[in-house]
Amino acid sequence: MKHCLISFLSIIIAIATYAQAPASYYSSLNGLKQSQLKDALYLIINNHNQVSSYNALPDYFRKTDVKPGGNEWWEMYSNQTFSFPDFTGLNREHSVPKSWWGGSTSTPAYTDLNHLYPSESSANQAKSNYPLGEVLTATFDNGVSRVGYAVTGQGGGASRVFEPADQYKGDFARTYFYMATRYQSITWKYNYMFQSNTYPTITPWAIELLMKWHRDDPVSQKEIDRNEVVYSFQNNRNPFIDHPSLAEHIWGNKTSEAFTLDNTPISGTPELMAPVPGTSLDFGTVACGDDKIMRLQIKGKNLTQPINLSVSGPDSSLWTLSDYSIAASLANEGYSLLVTYLPTNTGSYSATLSVSSTDSIQPVTIALTGKSEVRPTLTAIVALPASSITDESYTANWQPAAEDIDYYLVTRTRYVGGIAFTEKLEAEQNYLEITDFNPSYKENYSVQSVKMGYLSPQSNVITVEPGGVTGIAAPSQLAVISYPGLIRFTCGNPHTDATIFDITGRAVASLPIITNNMEITLPYGIYFISTNETLHSIKVIVR
Repeated sequence: MKHCLISFLSIIIAIATYAQAPASYYSSLNGLKQSQLKDALYLIINNHNQVSSYNALPDYFRKTDVKPGGNEWWEMYSNQTFSFPDFTGLNREHSVPKSWWGGSTSTPAYTDLNHLYPSESSANQAKSNYPLGEVLTATFDNGVSRVGYAVTGQGGGASRVFEPADQYKGDFARTYFYMATRYQSITWKYNYMFQSNTYPTITPWAIELLMKWHRDDPVSQKEIDRNEVVYSFQNNRNPFIDHPSLAEHIWGNKTSEAFTLDNTPISGTPELMAPVPGTSLDFGTVACGDDKIMRLQIKGKNLTQPINLSVSGPDSSLWTLSDYSIAASLANEGYSLLVTYLPTNTGSYSATLSVSSTDSIQPVTIALTGKSEVRPTLTAIVALPASSITDESYTANWQPAAEDIDYYLVTRTRYVGGIAFTEKLEAEQNYLEITDFNPSYKENYSVQSVKMGYLSPQSNVITVEPGGVTGIAAPSQLAVISYPGLIRFTCGNPHTDATIFDITGRAVASLPIITNNMEITLPYGIYFISTNETLHSIKVIVR
């Protein structure tokens, strides 16, 4: 059967109480420092339960990222208010950009809730795949997120950096500490902040920045609460939220000192560390006749008897397990159980997975839920010409899908030295900003829509020609280049009496004179620019 992506449409089962880490969760860390401490943390938080799919993230966010009171999304990228539960205007944001590991959707990092957050869409586009840093000159600033040119010594060679608000800098620092530990074995495609080694993994300039943010913005109740909820889904935690001093012993000012976990009970009592009470597996929506496989981490300590598993409930026949009994030795080491959901009719289904042992441990039950729909029929997308072409980037465009879909898949092909390099990129809107364009090479793109893992036919192919610029230059040789939140003018001679109109025809700005490389800030939108020296208005799109 095809292991398809799914569209997660149902709300995740409410969790009555959030389980905290077992007393012995971090006991293996005592007496360690630097690389040994980081390796021990990796073994604790590795092989977590993966959430059902990328499409399901907004429904997990319903539990992880809603402000107290339950009426508003907790969104760290803008000062806008987004009413819960409507997700309109928000994106699923990888705080560590997925392009840094090559964009693969197969790595657990792709859906790891410990670094995924809801983000206002224009801020998400503006931050792109830039590293964290302190902005010297901003090209985008919405009052919370700033993007622009970094202060000296930061950026790791990137053209710009992303600087969050002060109250969230520690949140992002601890998120990056987690990612550098959980995925320390990844080969990083971009080395702005991470190196391809297990220690220290974080580059020197980034260590200095992240440790500063970690110290200046201590752990908040928001982080503590979120960590508990993520733990109930994934059965792993962000240790740098639980024990902030770990960062000092690995990268900071205590690297010569061994870490000591206070009040750690040391005993041989049998314990089930994962799954924890309140864990649930929601398989989302799967096409009828297809299957969906999820992993459940089974982890014990001091067990002497096997772990027994069973599935019960009215729809139990739709779920099967890779094993129904796990040896104590395997459970103590950590065992990844495969849970398969195979719906044979359309509808909504549920069952209960029970985990128990004759050892003196508390049994745990896990709610299994899933939906099924008929297989989708998708029509081909119409790809549109690229816009906002600069020496570094362009925007790929296409017409919206005619059907309800999960996301778009963009096939981008670059021709370097006569060799074609192809990559697959995902987009939630009907456009995608490409930030590593090289005008020395030709490239093209095509688009497909995706629903429950099924793809539409390939669209027409759009070729992006080298040397293009945003907008249409008039004979007077005025050109306009678009960046997130601003535009830059290029011209051989000054232009006078410039007026900028929005798409409704309303004048939004007047400039007495335009000179070469002059920049002005503009919000997201489509604009037309005229001057005394131009014969026709110049169109520019600001994203």
